[in-house]
Amino acid sequence: MLNTIKEEDNMALKKKPVTGMKDILPKEMEIRNYVMNMIRETYGKFGFSAIETPCVEHIENLSSKQGGENEKLIFKILKRGEKLKLDTAECEADLVDSGLRYDLTVPLSRYYSNNAGQLPTPFKALQMGNVWRADRPQRGRFRQFMQCDIDILGEPTYLAEIELVMATTTLLGKLDFHNFTIRINDRKILKAMAQYSGFPEGSFDTVFIILDKMDKIGLEGVAEELEKEGFSKDSIDIYLGMFKEITTDIEGVRYCKEKLSDVLDPKVAEDLETIITAVDSVKNADFKISFDPTLVRGMSYYTGPIFEIAMDEFGGSVGGGGRYDEMIGKFTGQNTSACGFSIGFERIVMLLLERGYEIPTNAAKKVYLIEKNMPADKLLPILKQAEEDRKNGSVVTIAVMKKNKKFQKEQLKEEGYEEIVEFFADRM
Repeated sequence: MLNTIKEEDNMALKKKPVTGMKDILPKEMEIRNYVMNMIRETYGKFGFSAIETPCVEHIENLSSKQGGENEKLIFKILKRGEKLKLDTAECEADLVDSGLRYDLTVPLSRYYSNNAGQLPTPFKALQMGNVWRADRPQRGRFRQFMQCDIDILGEPTYLAEIELVMATTTLLGKLDFHNFTIRINDRKILKAMAQYSGFPEGSFDTVFIILDKMDKIGLEGVAEELEKEGFSKDSIDIYLGMFKEITTDIEGVRYCKEKLSDVLDPKVAEDLETIITAVDSVKNADFKISFDPTLVRGMSYYTGPIFEIAMDEFGGSVGGGGRYDEMIGKFTGQNTSACGFSIGFERIVMLLLERGYEIPTNAAKKVYLIEKNMPADKLLPILKQAEEDRKNGSVVTIAVMKKNKKFQKEQLKEEGYEEIVEFFADRM
């Protein structure tokens, strides 16, 4: 009977991780650690300081209508102990008081609001940590995933955008990424184009949601969806006509400055032109920076320049960010200049693994294979020799010989061990 119970208990356990989560095997973990170290080193040289925020955030902060569609994907946490009153609860708010963070920007804004008096101005923050979204899992998308953000708080000028783009592209260059594109736009240009076209101001968000589908459905598809929403044909024609005229270079920005002069502060276009020109002039990685008037970014908290990283080998965004000057004011009552850039850490790692990326290292990797039942007095000098090799910079692992030694050696070579040394008790 006892054995039956044990078997049933074992059958009830599940080996696979929860949907949208994953186990990380040694090869991937090696790449992840390398990328994280490269992030710390590269961003550190640009003056960013590492910080950490809790993975659990107040539900009020997560649901403040700043996170766009992500607010629908929150993993909510029930109240605990005496605060959890299931019998008298009338709505969700009676049951929930916190949730797992869906990004690092909302927690950063709370962090800065709480600690601003102890931080320098401007404050350059580096965050790496897991976030959670109850999303639909797909290639390069999980429900738990690592995010890596750099943010500059307290810098109102375009210097923040230039620094963020330069730091991010330098990192990608060091990780051997080439021929990628930084797409850049400004939310103020987005709004000016919608206003110029005659769309009602209260409908701008609807217009932008449809525009964001341009890559998938094209100009005609956008026109159809705008018509379905009941917008006038004149407004749609004026709006989409501009996208046909705007180029993806500096001239495209200048076109917007001239065309939208009645509804757009010229400084917005001038600052965007400066960012593009400066980055293009001093870049040290193989990429292009491209003006993209269709770029929207889903987060409603963006107030100025916005950007994304596009890579042909992925077929979508592998990072993005922008300026969010009004978010910290939600906490403090006073707006603070803020701008951030997040790389898609998981997607970057996935692409490196897919291309068989090898971590550059000068350290020799050795294996000491010892025969089974090696006497203790014979083992001691082997351990001492291994320690000496490690002091001299080598990676050394010690393993007991298996019956199928040939297969064992093949596996070790696949793991990158170049030198295999065998030890036998009778030959020492």
